[in-house]
Amino acid sequence: MKIATPARTRAILNQYQLRAKKKLGQNFLISERVTSAIVRAIDLQPDDVVVEIGPGIGSLTEELLQKAGQVVAIELDRELIPVLQDLFRDYSNLKLVNQDVLKVNLDQLVQEQTGATRYKLAANLPYYITTPILMHLLENRYRISEMALMVQKEVAERICAQPGGKEYGAITVAVQYYCQARIFVQVPATSFIPTPEVESAVIHLKKHNQPPVDPGDEKIFFRVVKAAFAQRRKTLLNTLSKAGFNLTREEWLQLLESCQIEPGRRGETLSLEEFARISRELSVNPALTGA
Repeated sequence: MKIATPARTRAILNQYQLRAKKKLGQNFLISERVTSAIVRAIDLQPDDVVVEIGPGIGSLTEELLQKAGQVVAIELDRELIPVLQDLFRDYSNLKLVNQDVLKVNLDQLVQEQTGATRYKLAANLPYYITTPILMHLLENRYRISEMALMVQKEVAERICAQPGGKEYGAITVAVQYYCQARIFVQVPATSFIPTPEVESAVIHLKKHNQPPVDPGDEKIFFRVVKAAFAQRRKTLLNTLSKAGFNLTREEWLQLLESCQIEPGRRGETLSLEEFARISRELSVNPALTGA
């Protein structure tokens, strides 16, 4: 019987006297349909190396080990390490690491453990720390080709949103700058023990070889994005005028018009290319940024 079933999960929790730790956001996956979907999302092949963040008691790990060449599983909870070692003692393709993924150089770790310089990633992320982990993975430009991540449904909708919708925000722009994003499958709360209070979704992120837009200076680009969404009900002209750049309101008006962007629009209506236009204009003259 697979680990990703209610009966086997409860048996393992009882056998090893384990309880889900709320402070670590632990919810154990009990759906084979979902573990199979995660593997399909990243098209896992026998010669692939895959990193798993937060294996827990191995619900997804089991599926990964059966499909991938090598699995590097990074688990923060040291109490689960001997459990995972015991459960998967017959698998030679598992590298188990007791670390905080936010404090690890992932490329270096994978190369040390497997020799690989390119890899895939799968995770059932703790919802309280989804955004920090996701941005850590993207901003460090790790050599991840694609990812399948279990996240809260609302977060999935924000990440995959289109300009103009209420879900569209800074996280949307940031993720879509680095990746092509889509919701792969919806996941009901009943797919976990204990049952969370929210619905979930698996998102598939495929890394761009190059960002889809040219921002000039990336730091300026993300500063503009952050400022544009700081006060969602305010116009671009109002939010950017108060964002700490060395431009007067009149100069912002001229800059936006030169970018062919209506100053009365709100941040959530701008595409990645429009944010990049503003950033490029500012990048031409660093003195304007106040940096």
